[in-house]
Amino acid sequence: MIVCIAEKPSVARDIADVLGAKKRKEGYIEGNGYQVTWTFGHLCTLKEPHEYTPSWKSWSLSSLPMIPPRFGIKLINDSGIEKQFHIIEKLMQEAEMIINCGDAGQEGELIQRWVMQKAGAKCPVKRLWISSLTEEAIRDGFANLKDQAEFQPLYEAGLSRAIGDWTLGMNATRLYTLKYGQNKQVLSIGRVQTPTLALIVKRQQEIEHFVPKQYWELKTVYRDTVFSAIVRKSDEELAEEAEKEKENPSSKKKIQPDANRGIPQITDEQTGKELLERIRNVDFTVTEVSSKKGTEAPPRLFDLTSLQVECNKKFSYSADMTLQLIQSLYEKKVATYPRVDTTFLSDDIYPKCPKILEGLKDYAVYTTALSGKPLIKSKKVFDNSKVTDHHAIIPTGVQPQGLSDMEKRVFDLIARRFIAVFYPDCKFSTTTVIGEADRIEFKVTGKQILEPGWRVIFAKDVPEEGKENEEESVLPAFNKGESGPHNPILNEKWTQPPRPYTEATLLRAMETAGKLVDNDELRDALKENGIGRPSTRAAIIETLFKRHYIRKERKNLIATPTGVELIQLIHEELLKSAELTGIWEKKLREIERKSYDAGTFLAELKQMVTEIVYSVLRDNSNRRVTVTTDDPLKKAAAPKNGEEEPKKKAAPRKPRASKKAATPEAPKEDNLPADDSILGKACPVCGTGIIIKGKTAYGCSQWKNGCKFRKPFKA
Repeated sequence: MIVCIAEKPSVARDIADVLGAKKRKEGYIEGNGYQVTWTFGHLCTLKEPHEYTPSWKSWSLSSLPMIPPRFGIKLINDSGIEKQFHIIEKLMQEAEMIINCGDAGQEGELIQRWVMQKAGAKCPVKRLWISSLTEEAIRDGFANLKDQAEFQPLYEAGLSRAIGDWTLGMNATRLYTLKYGQNKQVLSIGRVQTPTLALIVKRQQEIEHFVPKQYWELKTVYRDTVFSAIVRKSDEELAEEAEKEKENPSSKKKIQPDANRGIPQITDEQTGKELLERIRNVDFTVTEVSSKKGTEAPPRLFDLTSLQVECNKKFSYSADMTLQLIQSLYEKKVATYPRVDTTFLSDDIYPKCPKILEGLKDYAVYTTALSGKPLIKSKKVFDNSKVTDHHAIIPTGVQPQGLSDMEKRVFDLIARRFIAVFYPDCKFSTTTVIGEADRIEFKVTGKQILEPGWRVIFAKDVPEEGKENEEESVLPAFNKGESGPHNPILNEKWTQPPRPYTEATLLRAMETAGKLVDNDELRDALKENGIGRPSTRAAIIETLFKRHYIRKERKNLIATPTGVELIQLIHEELLKSAELTGIWEKKLREIERKSYDAGTFLAELKQMVTEIVYSVLRDNSNRRVTVTTDDPLKKAAAPKNGEEEPKKKAAPRKPRASKKAATPEAPKEDNLPADDSILGKACPVCGTGIIIKGKTAYGCSQWKNGCKFRKPFKA
């Protein structure tokens, strides 16, 4: 008999159907020369510390570092798992061949290899490697089975990751708990979770220490069009741009001689008023009118991270929820393998695309225009060099049935992106008009869509909040040299602190080791040093909630006092630096590609953990971390509009802090002193902004978002 082992019962049933195995037995399906069995995800795990040495059972600083001479695996202590494993063990020991049908990724490889090792399998092993669960994909996969040996580097990378997480997690968690915890509080430290928490804490401290600065914007209205005064870049801005160019030389733009033209930023009202009076009675003259045509390519196909980002922005779905939904779409055969980190397709997918488009019957209004003619084949979509084990997430062409509302939304995003890449580029014209009044230059830019191209597929989308800008407006016709009266205006503004992380922006920061970038090409380059894997980042964020290190306030992720203090007392950069952790992640990817040795990685890891242990043991500060418990936290709100939660086997997210607990207690408006001692305190009206000082009154930093707090003072 040939034994096929899948990662879950539903996948095993799909495979059995294709193979013609119909006879259901306890724990497997048999027929046509095959026995198809399954795991329930992980059946095995690395042994606990006390299973190596009894003295490691009790937590003590003297036992650290704990580094076993050889790591071992054990069955997870669960009666259902033990029962299924013994069925698998018997099948494997009698098998003439085993086909590993686990998920086609690092984690799937590790899960099945451990089971085969524990079962003592001796027969030859083949690997089924597929990117979707359609009948056609399964048949193709069985017709092209690969040798298990080809995936040895993938297994070694997964094993190195597991040993790395065990060694650092077990030692650092015991070390920091015993050294800095209190009241039986466990301080969980992790290879990826701690630098992720550090990103959130660092951003939070930047916001808390931010000092808002007042400035003024000079604008003028000419022919019902708002022109803004051109403001010269400061020395600090120029230095920052130069630093960015050093980091990414390929993005360096050719600097024009007059690139830094304009007036200095207006930092006091008197200067602004003088400029306003200077131009009030002077005609406005148009000095330059330029129009430039351009094209905009369709948006990239989705990898897992970009899908999680989009779902968080559009629907407020958590990263974990999106992963469950796309996993469900994969198991329902309507989408391809989800745990991917590429936005490209391989060339061999191109001939299959017409059939996939044909299967998207609900999108016929868009796909009909593509039928009967060759599809566009762009290098921004099809590139073998950018695809390793799996390609971008796309539809399979199977007609979706029985999807929940949440699944429909995710599928709609995937389907529209896929259709869009075969549409022409969007063509537009950008018009820039520059004018001047008494030698002060003003500028306005407008954008006109000439041919929408792929944009017709997303016509129903509403622009994101804050994305509307002047460039989207169509300008009236201006002629160089024309002039006339205008209406200048002076607007008071305040500099704004950086935004707190949301799950969307945190996922991007994890993907690029803390460097937030908008450019797709640069993001691709930084992915190599990202922290975590696409498939694990959602779980990392959930772990931070579970440990009460972070909580959610609306969409924003806020570090709790425990989270902040934990990061503040960690002095070992290797534990909390996203950049250094990203370098470690890169080595794991190199093990997968056979360009780095797993033994060297583990030797470096053991040395690093040993150094961290001795460094912390030398700390005599007697500090302790604040305990955050469930008590001040409220249960998470139920899904809105009657939406169901996605089916989920994992433990639900722990309760998070309510907005009330998240915001420092604000002073009552009537009790506020009318002096500068109130600056920086929480706003008594909205509770989210801080009190800032204007020319005649104290106000709220959230005034532009509608907060009405205002307390006059005597000049």
